[in-house]
Amino acid sequence: MKVCIAYPALNGKASPMLTQNRQFQWMSIGSYIYPLVPAYAATLLAEDGNNVLWHDGIAEQRTYEDFLRELESEKVDIVAFETKTPVVKYHWNIIDDIKERIPEIKTVLYGDHVTALPEETLLRSKTDFVLTGGDYDFSLRGLVRWLRDSSDSPPGGAWWRDDRGEIRSSGPFRLDSDLNSLPFIDRDLTKAHHYYEKWKKREPFRYTMVARDCQWGRCTFCSWTTTYNNFRTQKHTKLLDEVGHLIENYGVKEVFDDSGNFPTGKWTYDFCRGMIERGYSDEILFTCNMKFDLLVKHPDLIDLMVEAGFRKVKSGLESASQATLDMLDKNIKVEDIVEGCKMASRAGLDVQLTIMVGYPWETKSDAQRTVDLARELFDQGYAEMLQATVVIPYPGTPIYEMAQANGWFRFDPAEYERFDMTEPVLTTPDMTPDEVQNMSAQIYKNFLSPRFVVRNIKKIRSWEDISYLARGAVAVGGHIADFWKVRK
Repeated sequence: MKVCIAYPALNGKASPMLTQNRQFQWMSIGSYIYPLVPAYAATLLAEDGNNVLWHDGIAEQRTYEDFLRELESEKVDIVAFETKTPVVKYHWNIIDDIKERIPEIKTVLYGDHVTALPEETLLRSKTDFVLTGGDYDFSLRGLVRWLRDSSDSPPGGAWWRDDRGEIRSSGPFRLDSDLNSLPFIDRDLTKAHHYYEKWKKREPFRYTMVARDCQWGRCTFCSWTTTYNNFRTQKHTKLLDEVGHLIENYGVKEVFDDSGNFPTGKWTYDFCRGMIERGYSDEILFTCNMKFDLLVKHPDLIDLMVEAGFRKVKSGLESASQATLDMLDKNIKVEDIVEGCKMASRAGLDVQLTIMVGYPWETKSDAQRTVDLARELFDQGYAEMLQATVVIPYPGTPIYEMAQANGWFRFDPAEYERFDMTEPVLTTPDMTPDEVQNMSAQIYKNFLSPRFVVRNIKKIRSWEDISYLARGAVAVGGHIADFWKVRK
């Protein structure tokens, strides 16, 4: 069968940040993060004998009409794409348009929104199939086999209409596939060169995803708790082999593993030693997501990570309020966050903080304490970069249910398009919507503090550093602009 895995162009307010992302946002300056699970899906389908097309109209900056022409000219049998709450109505309209123009094509949606509300999409659009759960690489392969061979059963977590128009389901999704059975992603098929992080330092830059998704997996705001209800990882040797594959075949100089949380304990020690023994630590820079408390619990690991070529860790600060961290079920103390920052930076690891504002129980002074802590960590050199967002309660998350129970929504939560971070979704005790958005912009202004600027100028050692700082300055300007654009 001919299968197209797509991210159709969206004619919205700016560039949509949709791929591999826990929170959607329209970006003034495009951000194109590699969609790892769909990339695995494309690879698995191709290995299974299907003709696979990869169409990312967002990253490739192609038009919606390009997308429709490709579906028609290539005579695609199945088109599948990821959706999220703020753009699910866009995708319903796109699918209805596709079915109007090409009635015989089968359409598939997957992602956290349709996992939380699978029947809704079938009732409100002409979508043929919904795949729930986070392993939609395995489940899409299973669905294609079922449609192609008419022999296998549909994968768990699939939803569709039968011949009478009644909604059917194959039962709950299952996350029991062996991640070690996955092939290396076909980076050519999936056009991996289009994707990167704005904070990249070297090129070529590529992504990996060794785990799904997080050892803790209980944070009340995280949309991926909807799609991943357990934690699994590949063997450390599998990731080492993939790093070697990227170096040998693509000349890669920097890798970001975008697992929700990088494995820890013996796994990480073995991986780091393998990076050193194989000489990869001399070839690439490596970055991952990691919780601060795991760094504090394994202080000897930090030096080994630096020796193994780790450049940066991305970790969640979220809030300077312990009460908020407890409400979010983060299982961490504020002092561990601060200590983790200090330990990592002193060892030579850059720290990127993720921060949120707009919690429905936080006052303006609570939020200001978070801004002040971020500024303090920046000014003292314990944090190198940050990411600020507004709290968005996606359907399926505990915080969404809390918002329903407590009447925290500012508007009808069925207005999905307003979950796009151009305004707060939730009320706060004493902040206006403009004040919440401006608080996010204020966090990014930490990059502009004189001490931070001077310290980074002093760190310049090469043209690589100059390029990195210049791109960072442009990105910060874009982020500040993103949060000044408030819906009136």
